[in-house]
Amino acid sequence: MGRERIEAAFAKAKGENRAALVTYLMAGDPSLEESYTAMCALRDNGADIIELGAPFTDPMADGPAIQRAGLRALANGTKLTDVLALAARFRKDDQTTPLILMGYANPIHSMGYEVFAEAAADAGIDGSIIVDLPPEEDAGLREIYSKRGLSVIRLATPTTDEARAAKVADGASGFIYFVAVTGVTGSGSADPAAIAGKVAMVRKVSGLPVCVGFGVKNGAQAVEMAKIADGVVVGSAFVEKAQDAHESGKFETAAPAMGELAGELRRALAGVSKG
Repeated sequence: MGRERIEAAFAKAKGENRAALVTYLMAGDPSLEESYTAMCALRDNGADIIELGAPFTDPMADGPAIQRAGLRALANGTKLTDVLALAARFRKDDQTTPLILMGYANPIHSMGYEVFAEAAADAGIDGSIIVDLPPEEDAGLREIYSKRGLSVIRLATPTTDEARAAKVADGASGFIYFVAVTGVTGSGSADPAAIAGKVAMVRKVSGLPVCVGFGVKNGAQAVEMAKIADGVVVGSAFVEKAQDAHESGKFETAAPAMGELAGELRRALAGVSKG
């Protein structure tokens, strides 16, 4: 399926005259078992696409909340192969919800691009966001992905001009992830008025849906981003639910809390007409 699942998710959201809800969780936080339960809770409460974070020791784009989540997952012994196994478990019962692996290049490079792409496709992963692998460096992975129908999802930022947007779009598929703030995840609040023109430009240049993330934590912020974007990405707010569960020692509270937040966001997005 690969990119077809992603395209279907955006088509469904467009048919319902709303922006897509893209949710993120860190695999292995607070545990792999609870991560699986959380994925189901996100799906059941309106997530259109799930980004599955692969923990890494040096997460340069991630703010404190996701950094801590990654460290907790690593302390649990979570490896890239565990993340793929988690995706495969979810995919056994869900052939519809797109799964995007979000992480960094080093673990994938260590596994080997060919081995990783085959394992990801077999696990039901539909594409990946490799934060530190820019267009100039991803040709090898992109070629292998194309054989398996997997999407290379790229990042654009408020500093991306039209020439750079064309480079970002070249070989990309699925959607473009627009980083709404000049900073790391969870830092500050995004200003939709400040980025609306750039989002429109990236959409025009790429011909792909544009999802806005970083700095979006609640329904009110999601509503404002939905007015300018095809999808809204929320990550740190979900990861903080896992942190709460970890701190309380009640891991079983993470998934219901994430599901509740997903439901709040989905209901908020349903009220924003894209017409």
